[in-house]
Amino acid sequence: MRVRPAAAAASAFLGGLLLGLVVWNGQLQRHSRDLFSKRPVRRWVALSYLSGRPSIESCRLLRDYLTWETRPSLRRRGQLLLARMEQELE
Repeated sequence: MRVRPAAAAASAFLGGLLLGLVVWNGQLQRHSRDLFSKRPVRRWVALSYLSGRPSIESCRLLRDYLTWETRPSLRRRGQLLLARMEQELE
């Protein structure tokens, strides 16, 4: 049985795409949990991670975060990030 090169390439592409989506989803979940960490440094890193990934889901997560966050510096950073994301998504 012979495999066509086009079919093999399409299968490899779809497999890679699926694997990428699984890895990306895991990364987002991990950094989403860190956004509500007890450690301020982890929250700062999670905000930095989200800053490069504007999406509707990131905006929802940031709104929840802003109601939870008590540190003024992190709250300010979250507010600026949310405003920038909302502007980009318009």
